[in-house]
Amino acid sequence: MTVGIISHELCGEHDMGDFHPECPARLTAIQTHLTRAELGSAIQNIEAISIPNTILSLAHDPAYIDYLFSHSPETGFFALDPDTFMTPKTLAAALLSAGAAVQAVDLIMSHKLTAAFCATRPPGHHAGRNKAMGFCLFNNVAIAAAYARLTYQLKKIAILDFDVHHGNGTEDIVTGQSDVLFCSTFQSPFYPFAGVDTSAGKNVINTPLSADAGSAEFRQAVRDHWLPALNQFKPELIIISAGFDGHAEDDLSQVQLYEEDYRWVTDELKVVADQHSQGRIVSVLEGGYNLEALGRSVVAHVQGLIG
Repeated sequence: MTVGIISHELCGEHDMGDFHPECPARLTAIQTHLTRAELGSAIQNIEAISIPNTILSLAHDPAYIDYLFSHSPETGFFALDPDTFMTPKTLAAALLSAGAAVQAVDLIMSHKLTAAFCATRPPGHHAGRNKAMGFCLFNNVAIAAAYARLTYQLKKIAILDFDVHHGNGTEDIVTGQSDVLFCSTFQSPFYPFAGVDTSAGKNVINTPLSADAGSAEFRQAVRDHWLPALNQFKPELIIISAGFDGHAEDDLSQVQLYEEDYRWVTDELKVVADQHSQGRIVSVLEGGYNLEALGRSVVAHVQGLIG
């Protein structure tokens, strides 16, 4: 199976400062490790396409979109929250990051690809309908799900989030949407301190992990909570918020996962996709801040998508 790797060099020009963990070097590390893995014809490199505002508004309040456009700085930084900054290149990168997820949907639904991994930044799963936070401006996976529903009349879309931080923005947008199933594993208590005491609804499955959780706990959570729900839901498309910051070498969390765990969960989701979704998987980069661990984990994830 050929897996599309969708990216754009402008996603590397969004730079929030020398000491910010969500840095341009993340994409360089991913590309270096994918090249080193020598996956050859199993992957196809594709340049991301930007997204129009009309599609952004499928998941975000138009007033919020206008706010980001009107506050995009010509020089320096503009703070959206204590951790999230816009620079002159940020808006273009965010539009490409969201655009890549939509582009992946089109490529998969038109049978040009079966699976795609969007190696883009900034990430998206903390961005709510009208709020930026946690390095995120636009919620790439929620936009892709809304676009797939509108354009291809899909009635069952699953969003799976294995980032170490809860996908609170995604939950904010998709809660109550019966045609979307959202499942999230995350360290708890931990930023953004959400996902445990929630009245999100029947379409949201939150599975918190303790700070000392490792491979066994993570895999058991997926087996006990994600897989039964997915097989009952029978998604027509799977979208993954692929965060690799739960890796044992990543200093931004305490959960102890390894690249083998990311390969395992990808394999499990691919089984579900092959059974219910014609193999269709869109995966979008979220977290992962230890560059070596990120690169190795993405390779494991992409190898799982290849099968």
